[in-house]
Amino acid sequence: MKKFKRSMLALSVAAVLTVVTACGNGEETSKEITQPAPQTETKTETKTEVKEEKLSGTIAIDGSSTVFPILEAVSEEYNKIQPDVKAPVGVSGTGGGFKRFVIGETDFSNASRPIKDEEAALAADNGVEYIELKLAFDGLSVVVSKDNDFVDYLTVEELTKMWVDGTEVVTWKDIRPEWPEIKIEFFSPGHDSGTYDYWNEVILNKEDIRKDAQLSEDDNVLVMGVAGGQGGIGYFGYAYYYENQDKLKVVPIDNGNGPIVPTEATINDGTYAPLSRPMYMYVNKESLKRPEVLDYLTFLNTHVGELALEVGYINLQQADYDKNAEIINSAK
Repeated sequence: MKKFKRSMLALSVAAVLTVVTACGNGEETSKEITQPAPQTETKTETKTEVKEEKLSGTIAIDGSSTVFPILEAVSEEYNKIQPDVKAPVGVSGTGGGFKRFVIGETDFSNASRPIKDEEAALAADNGVEYIELKLAFDGLSVVVSKDNDFVDYLTVEELTKMWVDGTEVVTWKDIRPEWPEIKIEFFSPGHDSGTYDYWNEVILNKEDIRKDAQLSEDDNVLVMGVAGGQGGIGYFGYAYYYENQDKLKVVPIDNGNGPIVPTEATINDGTYAPLSRPMYMYVNKESLKRPEVLDYLTFLNTHVGELALEVGYINLQQADYDKNAEIINSAK
């Protein structure tokens, strides 16, 4: 998407210059072309100056599969500027990422929930000091198969009734008598996922998930599971629904104010409740002493809002990214 935008901009500029050259007289053409020339040269010199310092190294990133699409996009764009800096993004889940982060194995830990008290205590025990940055908003999306033509919306109470351990719900007819007697297949992120933790808190009310739910840390596995039959239902980050709209149907959720669909507007203003949430990155302060880590993080904070939108999430306000910059500068 980004390459397309840049290509169209270049074509537009070329077209304008062609028209000016063909239609203007010599004096007017000279004015049109030469006036912006010093600005263009200044920009070129600035870019060259920024790129003079070539960095290298490997940055260890792990954590949430929900946050993964954003960091993957950041690493891809950063690699175009600093090709010798490797920043592969792991997807062991929020909890799995924190297990590595709190013992100093990773530089960055992506999370779809805040760090837990016990995780913070382990970090302190191991001498790992960190900063917390908010990256974007997510609307945790409840989805069914495209073949499901009867589910129009679900209430929060119905979701709880369906998903909590010990429920007697087996078919869709058990939810509403007008729905067909088709067995429901449940697909959920795994226990190491911050998405599961959030679902456990706001939907399961901290009870166990039903035992026949199929769990996976890989959201793509969940997508395929839900899409594979008329009875499937699952939940995951909005970006995974956004990328698979040809296979999935998102379910509007009624939290007492009518059914609400997750969109950029409803996620950002909080009306898509209670399933709107921020996404985080935790940064090992010690890692910021390495120039490639600090440079990558500065690049990330500058561009993460735009890239979050491109992969299907919702950017924060600019004031939030300015606050991140202050936190980064104070931690150097």
